[in-house]
Amino acid sequence: MTAKTLLAAKSIERGLRKSRWKTVLKNWELYIFVLPTMAYFIIFHYFPLYGLQIAFRDYAPSSGIWNSPWVGLEHLRRFFDSYYFWDLIGNTVGISLYEMIVGFPIPIIIALALNELKNGAFKKWVQTVTYAPHFISVVVMSGMIIAFLSPGTGLVNLAIKALGGEPVQFLGEPGWFKSVFVLSGVWQSMGWGTIIYLAALAGVDPQQHEAAMIDGATRMKRIWHINLPSILPTMVILLILNVGSFMSVGFEKVFLLQNPLNLESSDVISTYVYRSGLVQGQFSFSAAIGLFNSVINFILLLTVNRIAKRVNETSLW
Repeated sequence: MTAKTLLAAKSIERGLRKSRWKTVLKNWELYIFVLPTMAYFIIFHYFPLYGLQIAFRDYAPSSGIWNSPWVGLEHLRRFFDSYYFWDLIGNTVGISLYEMIVGFPIPIIIALALNELKNGAFKKWVQTVTYAPHFISVVVMSGMIIAFLSPGTGLVNLAIKALGGEPVQFLGEPGWFKSVFVLSGVWQSMGWGTIIYLAALAGVDPQQHEAAMIDGATRMKRIWHINLPSILPTMVILLILNVGSFMSVGFEKVFLLQNPLNLESSDVISTYVYRSGLVQGQFSFSAAIGLFNSVINFILLLTVNRIAKRVNETSLW
C-alpha cells in the first residue's frame, strides 16, 4: 500500500468520525434518553460480573475476593461429580421441556381462534379472563395453588371427592409437581402471549383473505396458509427468547411450591444454587453452578438463533 493510499484512507476515517460526532450532536436528546438504560445495565448487570471470579477461587468473606486463593475449575468438577448432578439436570430440563411443549403453542392457538371470532364482546371477555392472571404476583399465585390443591379443603380435591374419587396430594407426590408447575404457569401467562400474537395477526393484509375467499379457500386453509406464515417471525423470536432462559426455571415459584415431599422432582439448579450459596454459605460453589447454568443458556441462545437465521431468516441479531 503506497503512502498516498494510506493518507487517503486516514482522511476517509477522519471524515467518518466527524460525521458520526455530528450525528450524535444533532440527535443529542435521543442519546440522553438512552443514558438511564445504559446506566441501569452497567450498574446492575455488568458491574456485578466482577464478583464472578469467586467461582474460580476458594472465597472467604474475611479474606475478600482478591485475597481468596485460586482453585481453578475445582468447584465445577465437584458439581459434576456430585450425587445430585443428574437429578438437578433432569428436573431442570424436564420442567423446561414440559413448559415449552405445552406452554408455547397454547397462546398461538388461542390467538388464531380469537382472531376468527366475529362477536366482539365475547372476544373482549375471553381476552380479559385469560389476561387477568398475568397481573397476579408469583407469591399470591403460589398461595392460590397451595390453597386450591389442599388435600383437605382445596377446591380441586373437593370436586374430586364429590365425583366419588379419592383426594390427591398434588404437592406431596413428586410425580405431580411438574404438571402443577407447568399448567399453572400456562394459565397465568397464556393471555399475555395471546395479545402478542393478536397484535401480529392485526398486521395481516385483509386483501390476502379476500383473494383466498374468492379462490374458494376455507377458513382453516386461510389460517394455515395466511395467518400462520404471517405470525411465524413473531413465533420464532419468542421461541428464541424462551430457549435463552431454558435452564433458568422460575426460581420464585419453584421455591414457594417446594416442600420436602416433592423435593425429588422439584429441586432444580436455581434452587440448589440458593440452598448451597445463601443457606449453606458455599459462595464459590454456588457461583460456579450459576455460571455453568448461564453458559448453557448462552450456548442454547446462540445455537437456536443461528439455526433460526439459516432456516427462516429471522433472528435476534
